[in-house]
Amino acid sequence: MVSRENRELVGRLIYSVLAQNINVREAIKLFPKTKDKNIECAYHALVHFEADEEIRYKDIEYREAQDDYLEFLAQTLSEGKDLPQNIIDEYKPYYKGTASLWQNGFKGFIEEFKRFINI
Repeated sequence: MVSRENRELVGRLIYSVLAQNINVREAIKLFPKTKDKNIECAYHALVHFEADEEIRYKDIEYREAQDDYLEFLAQTLSEGKDLPQNIIDEYKPYYKGTASLWQNGFKGFIEEFKRFINI
């Protein structure tokens, strides 16, 4: 079920990550359990953001583009709107739900990260 409140929450969480008020792991722990593809997309975008830490450090243009992308996701979700279909489609291979993937703590994070980068 699509919930405007859930989308708004996720938008705020992404903004908090970008402002460095919380880290990605903390944000994802707070994600609502949902099958909303928009929220699942944001989940995977944050996992990707975390995985790119080294690239972001070395390449300022990449970092700025990724920050702009996440800001767009945050703004759209904060308004309760749907993300563009092409963005949702980019993450289709990874959709399995949110939050519950990390119930096993750090081990769950590693398992999800390995699946995300296709190892």
